[in-house]
This record gives sequence, C-alpha cells and structure tokens, in this order.
Amino acid sequence: MEAKLLIGSKEIEKKEMIKRVSPFSGEVVSLYPKCSAEDAKEALICAKRAFERTKKSNISQRVAWLRDVAKRLREKKEEFAKTITDEIAKPIQFSRVEVDRCAETIELAADAVLHMKGETINTDATLSGKKTLSFYKRVPAGVVAAITPFNFPLNLVAHKIAPALGAGCSVVLKPTPEAPLTAYKFAKLFIESEFAIEDALSVVYGDAEVGSALVTSDIPRVVSFTGSVQVGEIITKSAGIKKIGLELGGNAATFIEKSADIEYAAKRCAFGAFVNSGQVCISLQRIYVDEAVYEEFAALMAKETGKLKVGSPYEEDTFMGPLINEEAAKRALNWVESAKQEGAKVVAGGKSEGKLFYPTVMADVTEEMKIVCEEVFAPIVSLVKVKNYDDAIKRINNSPYGLQFSIFTNNLKLVQRFIEDAEAGGVVVNDIPTLRFDIQPYGGVKLSGIGREGPEFALEEYTEIKSVVIV
Repeated sequence: MEAKLLIGSKEIEKKEMIKRVSPFSGEVVSLYPKCSAEDAKEALICAKRAFERTKKSNISQRVAWLRDVAKRLREKKEEFAKTITDEIAKPIQFSRVEVDRCAETIELAADAVLHMKGETINTDATLSGKKTLSFYKRVPAGVVAAITPFNFPLNLVAHKIAPALGAGCSVVLKPTPEAPLTAYKFAKLFIESEFAIEDALSVVYGDAEVGSALVTSDIPRVVSFTGSVQVGEIITKSAGIKKIGLELGGNAATFIEKSADIEYAAKRCAFGAFVNSGQVCISLQRIYVDEAVYEEFAALMAKETGKLKVGSPYEEDTFMGPLINEEAAKRALNWVESAKQEGAKVVAGGKSEGKLFYPTVMADVTEEMKIVCEEVFAPIVSLVKVKNYDDAIKRINNSPYGLQFSIFTNNLKLVQRFIEDAEAGGVVVNDIPTLRFDIQPYGGVKLSGIGREGPEFALEEYTEIKSVVIV
C-alpha cells in the first residue's frame, strides 16, 4: 500500500506521506512520499554515476533483465491489475489488458535491443573521399528523465523505461501522482531482478517542482514526457539542449463514408470514444458522417452507447468507471452544456453521478463549437454531418493536433487518398483512431508531439549515433 522513494536501488524513508484516494470509493488506496526538488537532484546524481555501469553492460544482460521483468509481471498479473483499478478506477477487465500489454511492451523492447544495428559507409563514394573502414554504431544516450501520465500508469511507464534501460541508459522516473503504487511495484520488479544493473532506475514522486528539477538539470541527456500540451511547451522552453520526446494531446477523428459497414462502424466508434472513460490521447472525439448515412449512424451510435455498463470498476462487465477526479467530471458537464447552448443536442448520456460520467453522444455539432476544437479528454463524442470525403478531410485536418485519424469506407480510392491527406502521425482504415499496437511507431505531428514511441522506434530516442573512421 506504501510506495517508497527509490534513489537508485535504495529505498529512502520520508516522514511526510501523501494519500492517494480511489476515484471510485473515496478510500485511501496507497501512500507515497512527498518529494522535493532536492530528491530529484539526488536521483539524477545517482543516475549519472549508474550510467558509467549501464553503458558498459552487455546487451545479453540487459535483454535477460527485460525478459525476466516481463515474466515476473505476468506472474503477478492480478496483483498489478487490482492496483491499477484501486488507484485510477480503470475497470478491472481493462486493467488486466494493460498488464498483458505492458509485458508485451517489455518483451518487444528486449527484441528491439537485440536488433540494434549500425552499418558500414563507403567513404570512397565521392571524388573528395577515399577508401577507409568507416561505420557507425548506436550507443546509449545517457541519463533519461521519464515523466508519465495517469491513464495508462503501467504500460506507458514501460514504453519509456524498458527501451531506455535496454539501450544502456540509466533512468529517473517521475510517475503520475494518481498511481504511485503501480509505478513503485513495477520499478521493484526491475530492481529485484537477478539481472538488474545497480542504481540504473530511480523513482521520485511529485508535480511541477519535482518535474522542473528533472527537466532543467544539466544531467539528463533525454527527457521523455507524456501529458498535456501546456506542460510540453514548458518543457520545450526550459529543458535546454537535450533530446526531447513529447507525446501530447490529441483530437482524434474519423470519417464514416457512405459505403462503410455502418453497424460495425457504430459499434467500434462507441468503444473508441468511451474506453477508459474517454481519458486517452487517441480517444475518438470527432465523428464526421456522410450526410447520406448521418441519421442512420446517429441512431446506431446512440444504441451502441446505451449498451455500455457504467459503474463499479471491480465488476467484470463494467465498461466505464469514474473519471479521475471531480474536476474532470465537472469539466465534462461544462463541455456538454456549452455545446447545447451552441445548438448541439444530446442523443445519449449527458448526465453524471459524482465522478461517474455517462458516455455521451452529441449530434448536430458544427465546426465552430469548442467541443470539437479542443481536446475534451472525457467520454464525449461529437457527430458532424458532412457532404463528402473532401468536406470531411478538410475538417479533420482543421485541428492544432495530429495524433491519429481514421476512416470507415469500402472505397479503395478514398483509402489511398486518406492515407496521403490525413495530417497525423497515425492513420487507421476501417477501425477507430483509438487503435494502437505497441509494436508500431506511435506519436503525432503539430501540437501532438515530437518523436515516436514503440520499443523499436523509442530506441532511436535513447541512443546516439557514433561515427567511426579507420584510415
């Protein structure tokens, strides 16, 4: 129940502890130490020393380390799933999925580390060159400062620390204050492994003060952050000369074209809009529907939404639990009221019981309404009627975000056009933009971020290219 400050492999006792209260029950589910900027600095100094060991470690040890952690995580699946549900009230069925995905992410990182390669360079390919033995190799970048959010408190931690440790870096992790015990238990799996590298991973807790100490320090070579655009902008301005990876906000959209399987599209859109209570960067927020099938789709979308069970996250068939806090629930209600005042109508949901906010479908939404212009981060989806593909793609791209977009259609020519036209880091055809496979590159354009996650691609963030010439 109690998370500890980890300065490297050593647990540090702190007098002042902070309570983490369940969003569902209101009961205290975990305790974590109140950390300061000094704690963050101490962790960074420890990580700097540890990097002298991690960068010289054998790949075989690091791969064995990752695989051992994945194995032991699978063995403790129920424990980790319950901890996630306790701390952020994610429905237990989806907490189990997150644990499974986390184990896969770690295994993918191990595989990717095995396949890190350089290549030889033909230095005599130009008239000014000459024959040499020239090649480049990838080397560990250095200390990594990793800052993670609440919505996937296990798997998004793995997406940062598994490839970073696998690459030979040392890491200081600042997990979300909403799930400190989840992160602590996960870090302990790394630290207690027989293959662990001493002091390679530290964990500190806190908000802006601790995060700022990590980001502004001269010690980290890499800062990897998942969270809001506002914080991402602060990091960009204050980090200095570092490698920065930012996975920020989204305003995911899809187009329902008239040739699509409308029933299938409605079922998948209900899932994509409301899974994890809409608290996902790629949660489906905007649905542009061809006017020829708009009424039919709206009715089906309302019907599918009505089937979703809202309630206790501990019940096996619950699809949606509460939002993360009361502020999030109030903000969701404000979004709905604002859209109604602007002329939209509620065709499903639109109500709340405390932090339980029912999945909501808004119809007759127009481009001018705030609800489609900004990231909602709540279980609310907007239906917008469009004339055709050209109308839809123009509106989809009319956003400061560009994380993932999708299209439902059986028109191959439109598929080809959409792949080229969509201004996003990811494109999905005949499924929701919320679809993500951990093996893929993941990240956005515009305000949605910089860099890519997915273990193979994250390794590029956590390594540097060293060029070698032997004359």
